[in-house]
Amino acid sequence: MFGISLRRRKIMVAALGVAALVTMLGSATPAVFADGGPREMPDGGHETKPTIVLVHGAWADGSSWSQEVRNLQARGYEVQVAPQPNRGPTTDTGYLKDFLSTIEGPIVLAAHSYGGFVASNAATGNPNVKALVFVDAFAPDEGETLASLSAGSGSVLEPGLTDPTSVFKLVPFPGAPAGVADTYVLPEIFINGFANDLPQEQGAVLAVSQVALASSAFTEPATEPAWKTIPSWAVIGTEDRVIPPAGQEMMMMRANAKITRIDASHLSLISHPDDVTAVIIEAARATS
Repeated sequence: MFGISLRRRKIMVAALGVAALVTMLGSATPAVFADGGPREMPDGGHETKPTIVLVHGAWADGSSWSQEVRNLQARGYEVQVAPQPNRGPTTDTGYLKDFLSTIEGPIVLAAHSYGGFVASNAATGNPNVKALVFVDAFAPDEGETLASLSAGSGSVLEPGLTDPTSVFKLVPFPGAPAGVADTYVLPEIFINGFANDLPQEQGAVLAVSQVALASSAFTEPATEPAWKTIPSWAVIGTEDRVIPPAGQEMMMMRANAKITRIDASHLSLISHPDDVTAVIIEAARATS
């Protein structure tokens, strides 16, 4: 009797195992697609995830978003880091508009610093952009310039509006219009003004790894801003010395942005990437 019972028990256990496997396969989530289609969620749920497009700021490149890219990819998001030639809002907006036009499906556009100026211009009229995320960023209204938003703000860049050599190293570049040069923030200002919550050694590396911004960028006006029609989120570093918090608060409140404040420098995307990622995901989920 014992031998028969044991065999039956083994058969029952095996049958239950097969049934469980069939159930698991039947409820499996869709594969991850690169076109913004359904993606697997960490909690086993489903949603149509937007493509996350990241726009870097002036004197920087796409590597400033490295940790956010890793974080978002780990959560199953399609992530693209947009090109940014740093030639000024007019040229850079055109680049970003063309880049966004190649992406199908919903987009969350996250931008840092000067990148916010460009993103706000470029997203206007693109129905795929469902959310804007400004990270220590400019969000200008039509006609405003980097210079007008920086004047009187207490920014470490403000002295450069009247005496450029007090803040920048000026370097000629081929084909530059008369009076226009490439600007590089002086290392001591970069370390203490941009990277003031990073280890000094890291700030020193970033200071000599800058991508130039054309000096003409400071006086080119913004066009009709996307934040007037697209829901916005913002990360404001309370220790930001480049775009001081008061100026960011003004811009983000008029944009009706959902604001997250963190104890961070202008480079919060490097010093606090998990906090920044969380806000981007919040915006992405709001589009689903």
